[in-house]
Amino acid sequence: MHRALPETIDVREIKRTVILATGRRQAIVLVTTLLDDENYPAEELVELLKGRWQVEVKLRHLKTTMKMDILRSPTAAGIEKELWMFLIVYNLVRLIVLEAAERQHVAAGRISFADALYWVRHGDLSLEMPELLLVPLRPGRVEPRVLKRRTMEYPLMKKPRELQDLAHAAD
Repeated sequence: MHRALPETIDVREIKRTVILATGRRQAIVLVTTLLDDENYPAEELVELLKGRWQVEVKLRHLKTTMKMDILRSPTAAGIEKELWMFLIVYNLVRLIVLEAAERQHVAAGRISFADALYWVRHGDLSLEMPELLLVPLRPGRVEPRVLKRRTMEYPLMKKPRELQDLAHAAD
């Protein structure tokens, strides 16, 4: 497969210094194959990179907040149905977020997705929607990728299965 790849690839390197929430300056380098600086200005690409975190947050809503991290159906058709239902509910919640943002006169990103999901699941949909919780404004916030706690009840595999099986046989 790697033989099909070109021997070289042209890239554009964009270097910028950003100011972190702590006030400290940090140099970043963005490497892209978008070579045309007229159609793809450097500042716009840097802004897209900053917005990338929001994409990850929205994926986290699907996987964690909506508990889509483990699909339960044993068949491919069942998995497809689960995925469609998750996407339908996700889009419903996003509509609720948009409506709440308009009613509360804030940007949609400020409305708590988890609170909107809770209202869809447990609220009385025949009543007017209450004010939903707001996410605090945190410009320039850096959130390193770490796990708060183990998500699975099983022990981590620390060595190859063959060696683990031998260790159990010796017990």
